Amino acid sequence: WQILSRSNFKLSYRRNHRRIIQMNIKFQRAVDRYAGVPICALLSLLDLFRRKATIAAPPRRILVILLSEMGSLVLAHPMFARLKQRYPGANIHVLQFAKNREVLDLLGVIPAENVLTLDDGSLGGLVKDSIRAIRTLRALGIDAVIDCELFARISSIFSFLSGAPLRVGFHRHTQEGLYRGSFINRPVLYNPYRHLSHQFLTMVAALESTTVPVAKQQPSPDPCIPPLLGFVEQELELVAARLHDDFPAIRDKPLVLVYPGGGILPIRAWPIENYSLLCKRLLDEGYAIGVIGMKADQPVAQVIADHCRSPHCVNLAGYTGSVRQLLALFHRASLLVTNDGELVQYGGNYDFYNHKHSQRAAQQAAAYTRQQAMLRKEE
Repeated sequence: WQILSRSNFKLSYRRNHRRIIQMNIKFQRAVDRYAGVPICALLSLLDLFRRKATIAAPPRRILVILLSEMGSLVLAHPMFARLKQRYPGANIHVLQFAKNREVLDLLGVIPAENVLTLDDGSLGGLVKDSIRAIRTLRALGIDAVIDCELFARISSIFSFLSGAPLRVGFHRHTQEGLYRGSFINRPVLYNPYRHLSHQFLTMVAALESTTVPVAKQQPSPDPCIPPLLGFVEQELELVAARLHDDFPAIRDKPLVLVYPGGGILPIRAWPIENYSLLCKRLLDEGYAIGVIGMKADQPVAQVIADHCRSPHCVNLAGYTGSVRQLLALFHRASLLVTNDGELVQYGGNYDFYNHKHSQRAAQQAAAYTRQQAMLRKEE
């Protein structure tokens, strides 16, 4: 396929929708910057003069903060497994946004009663839930917090206000990055060259690390493959049958699912004109197109459907009632086209990943052997 460039046709919805999203993000960033920086500075000052609490070894009550992205929850699965392996007697809690709750429930790594949620739909709801969550955390007597957020200060503020004496979180050290306070007493260097799952494992190691910087160790070769969600055959058949009943035109065609949304980071989204051109090309080659997404993505999906003007291109944004049903729909599809977001983690071909990872590891080992042989000859 040739590279698809931006076309001249104008999409007024795209501009309006992106403007609304950007206003929301700009507001959140403004609050995080102009309120978050002074709050982090104040809490850092308080931490200097506060009496240091005794750190329980090993920690008995651990809080994991994973607020914003659904994909990060999937990538954090190995971290939860490592926590349970290293601290089998610990009680693990999670603080997250309510909109991501279903994903955590699907992973099945934390008891439902150990999950605290925040409503980020409005500023008032967020403040109300934050106060409630802080009270609950202090009543629980949290021993350690693992703050998994990269680009926000609110999570580091929660880690301090939880009352936990041991606080693990990403820190910029000498690199560029957010100021998140100096009260993170187990600061972990964020490494953009390592897979996020491995960095989450580093945060577990940082709980009891004594090195400087903390958890300074050789990266694990483990590929940290997310778990596959199991379905019974009848469940998959019911999802496919409902799809074919609602959209009979696509029944006998190979299905391509397209997710054009950018989630909370619109910059990740491919231009919608390119999605429209791609879908048109796939339709011409005999495929059926299902444009997927959340309910908020319905207008974006409809723009693509209107451009294609084909009964074989259907708007499925908000069609499934749950994340589980959406994942079941993946089994009907031959291809998933999406941005670098959470759906990538759900739709991965892990057998293919394993095969490629093994090939790459073998190639690296062979290259290392050749280098060592050449060095021995020079000696």
